[in-house]
Amino acid sequence: MASPFIFLIFFCFYLFRVHHAILDPNDFLALQSIRKSLHDVPGSNFFSSWDFTSDPCTFSGVFCDADRVVALNLGDPRAGSPGLTGKLDPALSKLSALAELTVVPGRIYGPLPPSLSALTNLRFLGISRNFISGEIPAGLGNLRSLRTLDLSYNQLSGTIPPAIGNLPELINVVLCHNRLTGPVPRFSSQTLTRLDLKHNTLSGSIEPDSLPPSLHYLSLSWNWFTGPVDRLLTRLNQLNYLDLSLNRFTGSIPPELFKYPLTNLQLERNQFTGPVQPVNDVSIQTVDLSYNRFSGEISPMLANVQYLYLNNNGFSGQVPASFVDRLLAASIEILYLQHNYLTGIAISPTADIPVSSSLCVQYNCMVPPVQTACPVRSGTQKIRPAEECNQWRG
Repeated sequence: MASPFIFLIFFCFYLFRVHHAILDPNDFLALQSIRKSLHDVPGSNFFSSWDFTSDPCTFSGVFCDADRVVALNLGDPRAGSPGLTGKLDPALSKLSALAELTVVPGRIYGPLPPSLSALTNLRFLGISRNFISGEIPAGLGNLRSLRTLDLSYNQLSGTIPPAIGNLPELINVVLCHNRLTGPVPRFSSQTLTRLDLKHNTLSGSIEPDSLPPSLHYLSLSWNWFTGPVDRLLTRLNQLNYLDLSLNRFTGSIPPELFKYPLTNLQLERNQFTGPVQPVNDVSIQTVDLSYNRFSGEISPMLANVQYLYLNNNGFSGQVPASFVDRLLAASIEILYLQHNYLTGIAISPTADIPVSSSLCVQYNCMVPPVQTACPVRSGTQKIRPAEECNQWRG
């Protein structure tokens, strides 16, 4: 008959096995390969806890469920890491239970391993602000559970794989500040709320039904996009941030755009045309329509905008009196109207413009009634030549 002491030993061992499951051998070997391919940059001590004679589930950035690694945060800043260097090892794909993979900003270079497509449980993939190069693996389109894809601030090139757009659970796609080319794929996820593709060399037109109406944040700035977007924008009525600046978009903008719950509307430096006619008073904080080809009179519905840039267009007529009232009440902080064809603004030459407000009306078809400081890039000419004004009226 076994002694109570031996029974106690076995019972304690059983409890240890239950509460301290031995890591799956495939995951153990994968972590070893990952460790060999990556190193701390000077000043980082992220890998100081990665001692493979102890339980890997206690390593910095490693999170387990039972005997499997379910989250890997390489260079977790909470572990004192300003970044890592080296390459991402294909052995990452052996962590088959992985639901979250993040890499902190650092100096990791080389391509994304195509084997990442084997991580079919992955919900979050965030590898930003490193030196990742090459193309986005088309196999990422196999990650049907993926909700967030953040590969921003790298050196990725090539096109965005169309299969990425077919992922049904996507919520956030952040691919900004890369070297991506080609068109934007059609995104079918009806849960997509954030799409950030700014600062690439993407091109082509955006089809009206290529983006879902669930979007709250859309940034396509600093690319080479062309064509109209009016039909697209009429569908995106949940937007609270829109930046289409520095492209070659054409056509008009829909009046209902100004009714959306936007806080920021950036359409500058495109080739938009036509009048700007909001239906109701606009409550958007920042509206930048500068450097386009908009025309017609300035709508008084824009008087509630705090930062308003209408410069370098073809606006004509009188500036609405409501703009002057709001400016003098310090409700408008920036009102840029320079380089248009405006013929008047009802403001007294002795008006006391608040220090917190900035007004520029130079280079229009009128003598500026007040002398105000304008941006340097506005030039030194105060009045547009008469022949240009006459030609515009004609």
